[in-house]
Formats: sequence, structure tokens, C-alpha cells
Amino acid sequence: MSLKSWAAVASATGVACMSTAWGGGAARAQETLPEIVIATDRDKAANVSDTFQSTTSLSGSELHRSTAASLADLLTTQPGMAASTFAPGASRPNIRGLDDYRVRVQENGIGTHDASDFSQDHQVPVDPLSADKIEVIRGPATLRYGNQAIGGVVNASNNRIPENLVPDNFSARFKGASSSVDSSIDGAASVDASGDHVAIHVDAFGRRAGDYRIPGGVQANTRLHTEGQSVGGSYIFDGGYIGTAIQHTTSLYHIPGIDDAKQNTRIDLEQTKVTTKGEWRAPIDGIAAVRFAFGASDYKHDEIGIGSNGIDGVQNTIKNKEIEGRFEIDHAAVATPLGALTGNWGLQASNRKLGTFGSLGGLLAPTNTDAVAGFVFEQLQLTETLKLQAAGRVESLSVSGLAPTFPANFLPPPGTISETAATRDFAPKSFSVGLLKTLPWDMVASLSAQRAQRAPAAPELFSRGSDDASGTFVIGNPNLQIETAESIELGLKRASGQLRFEASLYYTRYLDFIYKQVTGNSCTDDFPTCGAGLGRPLLQVAYGQRDTNFRGAELMAQLDVAPLGDGMFGIDGQFDTVRATFADGTNVPRIPPMRAGGGVW
Repeated sequence: MSLKSWAAVASATGVACMSTAWGGGAARAQETLPEIVIATDRDKAANVSDTFQSTTSLSGSELHRSTAASLADLLTTQPGMAASTFAPGASRPNIRGLDDYRVRVQENGIGTHDASDFSQDHQVPVDPLSADKIEVIRGPATLRYGNQAIGGVVNASNNRIPENLVPDNFSARFKGASSSVDSSIDGAASVDASGDHVAIHVDAFGRRAGDYRIPGGVQANTRLHTEGQSVGGSYIFDGGYIGTAIQHTTSLYHIPGIDDAKQNTRIDLEQTKVTTKGEWRAPIDGIAAVRFAFGASDYKHDEIGIGSNGIDGVQNTIKNKEIEGRFEIDHAAVATPLGALTGNWGLQASNRKLGTFGSLGGLLAPTNTDAVAGFVFEQLQLTETLKLQAAGRVESLSVSGLAPTFPANFLPPPGTISETAATRDFAPKSFSVGLLKTLPWDMVASLSAQRAQRAPAAPELFSRGSDDASGTFVIGNPNLQIETAESIELGLKRASGQLRFEASLYYTRYLDFIYKQVTGNSCTDDFPTCGAGLGRPLLQVAYGQRDTNFRGAELMAQLDVAPLGDGMFGIDGQFDTVRATFADGTNVPRIPPMRAGGGVW
């Protein structure tokens, strides 16, 4: 069991850090449920009364108390959230049973530009130590961010591009922690300064952990060493700002498992990323704000271990180069016969080049994905207590790579596969509509419906090789079609008072749900070794499509029982469940179990 031995947060301005948090700790000042917010590129938020999706926000002490080495591990205690937990530091979020290409992870509204959606052992290069706030966005608001966010968005916000001048012109923060279970130590420091119309930000973080202890010994090959640095600056003017930041992240982490420990399997990751964003509020009549964001990154990781030749070295390399930009306009309120109309219009474009290289680099030849999209959000204030909201997104994608051709039974002969250059074009279209109703007792009810589409990702189309981390030999399907999700969700929330809660029920029908189906064959690292019933170490899987049904429920609540000193004694609890089946009633793989929990504080 991990023992937190020390933690500190300090501010050179003398202002204490405060936040809301769920559970944990001794008596403290009265707290409320985590604010229900919608992430924006400005690290600003609208209250749940202005949104109609289920969204969770963690900040302040909730982040400071955690020693989690990944965003997924930090969020896994929240209703509807789970984590892949493949290795320390290499864990990706699962939202309502969905992960990988259906969950977008981003920082300040720009994607993380990594390879974490490609395989379970790949790290997300955003560390909780560098975040000021982490938000989980589900439902219609995901239409702002792309078809690969069909299952949800995890957004980490920080001040790497300052948006405001610093009070008293200078602020510094320091935090750190250690854990006995793995002899870990981590820490972060940031400095913000401003003068005249210029603000700058500098931060650095690092964490180091050894193999963690288990009953009877240690779990071999679980060491971790991650660090990162960032510097950014902005020009602040009346009504807005414009700024740029550059950040660099490196990580060396080991992969657990009997064979991996023998081979000393580890991943050496490096990413350099440049981001720019800006905002101009109320530039002209009819326009409330104009915003833009841009990010470009160069990501690479080496998969290192003892190969079949007995030499410890690089066995495989994965590279990902990505560019992304978005532009948004908030229009001013427009009077209509039905009520005031406000909204947001935007454009988004991106390019991704992803591929594997090296002696075991046959999983994915270099691919190229181009995407351009337009989106719109509108809100109509029908009455003082009733709002109608609608959103839509139209996207154009082009995915290029080498399309493999396998025998119908996925078995040799022939011992080689043929490949042809291929380009697939997709045009996913998504829309949603929702109602918000303010009720007595400070409650808000919400009802939303959505029809969202997702285009297949390059690895789903063009994979053709071994993925040792997941123990599979992956076969892509270049004929995959667009995946469609038809959803309805009902929610009820109370965010103030002695009893606070949020509850939601949802149902989603997927048409042509893309998944990995087990073929019954097994392989080693190349296709000629594949055979039926041979018991080789890699399970052969092939991408296919079937209709599925997802349904679930989430509940979290907090009750103040009695004052205790300067704080409040209370209890909290939570519950979540998701059930996912194919049209024939069989189970969809890799779905989290039902969970319930609670505590006192």
C-alpha cells in the first residue's frame, strides 16, 4: 500500500491554493461536488446550467494530493471512468467502456499528438504534475474536437500560454510527493511573471519510481523516469491575448510481465511540441469573441529490449508527427421570436503522419491522415427556466497507407502478404440536440440526443503485424466503413445545499462498431508463423464491424452531516455501470465492471 510521506504546495504571492474535491482526507473546510464544466481552449468553463453534457472537473487539492503518474490513473475513481493500467505511467483513459480511437486526450484544447491510442503500452505525454485542471467531457460537447472523440474527451489545462497578467507581477508554485510502495519521488515547479503587457511562464516537473513492492517481493520491470519542461509567453492587451509555448517531454518506463522482465523491455519516449493560441473578445458588433489555437509536435519512442539475437537494443521505433489548428467565433446574442440565441462556430484542421520502423516494425507502414471540419453550437433561451441547445459537425478525412491483403482464413500459405497503396476518404456527419430545465430545490434536469459518426483510424485500416505489448498479431481491414453512434442521455443534478448529487442514464446504439475480433489463430512476430491451434505467444486478431448496444448509469452524491471544527463532517458515495453487447446478445470485449464506493471526510 502506498504511503504519501510529504506534499507541499506554495505560492510566492502568499495566496493559498483552494479547490473542491471528492472524498478523502480528514475534516476540512466545507466542500462541494466537483464543478460540472465544459472544457474550452481558454481554460474557462460554463456552469452545468449552460451545458447539456456530463462533464467532470478536478483541480486544486484533488490534483495536489494524488501521486498518480498518468491522467487515466488519476481519473479512474470518477464515475464512468476507467484506466488501461498497462504499466506505471502508461495508462490511457476509458470512458463508459470506450477507449483508444474513441477517446481524445488533449492539453489546452490541442491533442496530445502521441501514439497512446495505437497500443496499450504507449504513454500519454501529459503528466498530472503539469496540470492545473483536468476535465472529462462526454456527450454533445465532444463534437467540437473531432470524430475520434466520439466516446469522450480528457482535457488537461495549465498556464503554459498565459492568458492574463500575474497579480503583483510574480508568482511561483512548488509541489512534490513520495511513495513508499515504489520508493518514488516526484516534484514540479512553475514561475509566472508579467510586466507592462507581457506575461511569461516557465515550468518543469519530474518523477522517478522503482519496481513496486507486492506481497512476497517486487513486481519486476515496473520502473519509471519521466520529466518535462516548458517555457511560454503572451502579449496581453485590452480584450484579449496572443501567446506561444514550447514544451519537451522525455520518459523511460519499463513494461511488466514475466517475458518482458527477462528481456528488460522498456520504452524510451521523447516529444517536442509547440503551441500557439489567442483570443480577442468583442472585436466588432455581433461578434462576442474570436479565438484560435495551433499545435505542432514531433513524437518518437523506441521500444528497447533483448532481441532474439541476445543483444539488448532498439527493437522497434514508432514516430508520430502531427499538426492541428482550430479557429472559433462566438456570436453575440440575437433576438428571435422564441428567445435569445447565442452560439459558437468553428473550423478545425489536422495532419497526422504515423508509422513503425525497425526489426519489429511491421505492425504499421507509414500512414498519412488529413482532416478538415466545421462545427456549430447554438443555444436558444426559450423561457427563464428552459433552454434548447443544438450542435453539429461535418468533417472530411483522407487516410493513406499500404493496404494489406490476407487469405480469407488469415493463415498461410502464401507466407507473404501483398500490399497496395490505398487512400480512403470519409465524410462523417454528427449532430445533437438537448433541453435544460431548471427545477425546484436548485436542481437542473437535462435531456440530450445525439447521432455521431467516426471514421476508421489508420491503424484500424492498415495494421499487419505483431503488437507484443497486447500479446496480439493485428490484422487491419482496409474496407472498414464509418461507425455511427445514436445516443440518448437523461441527467439530474444538484450542485449546492447540504445534499449534492449528479445522476445520469444513457443508451447508445452503434451501427458498424469497429472492434478487434479473435480469429482463433496464433502467431509469433511475422505472418508466416501464424497457424491454427499452435499455442504461439501472440493471439491473432482482425478488425471487423458489428452493431452493438451500450447502456449505463452513473451516480455520485455528497452529504454534509455535521460541522466539525473549521470544517464539515460528511459522507459521499458513487456508482457506475456500463453494459455492452453485440446485436446477438454476446458481450463486447474490454468493458469495465460495475463499481460502487463511498467514504467519509
